[in-house]
Amino acid sequence: QVQLVESGGGLVQAGGSLRLSCIASGRMFDFRPMGWYRQAPGKQRELVATVSTIDGTKYGDFARGRFAISRDYDKKTVSLQMNRLTPDDTAVYYCSYSLPADVNYWGRGTQVTVSS
Repeated sequence: QVQLVESGGGLVQAGGSLRLSCIASGRMFDFRPMGWYRQAPGKQRELVATVSTIDGTKYGDFARGRFAISRDYDKKTVSLQMNRLTPDDTAVYYCSYSLPADVNYWGRGTQVTVSS
């Protein structure tokens, strides 16, 4: 069983930055993706970014060039640096860890609100 706890969300003005962090507990594999998804009101959950030793980093199109993901495999943490935020980035951001056969672990989520 893997448990994920996020921190770092909040309210920021458009153009600003936020850094999200997630710490995990339980048995994990470095080659399995760990990262972030987000869900805005009325929308489906979407990929923000993930990272693993096999697949490297993957970003959603909106995140590429503005967001940066990093993972500390020894500390079982993953962070997301978000820059040049816009109101469209307002969402609940979820930390995730994925295993085969669509087994996914999720954190409770952290709210990010970007004001215009």
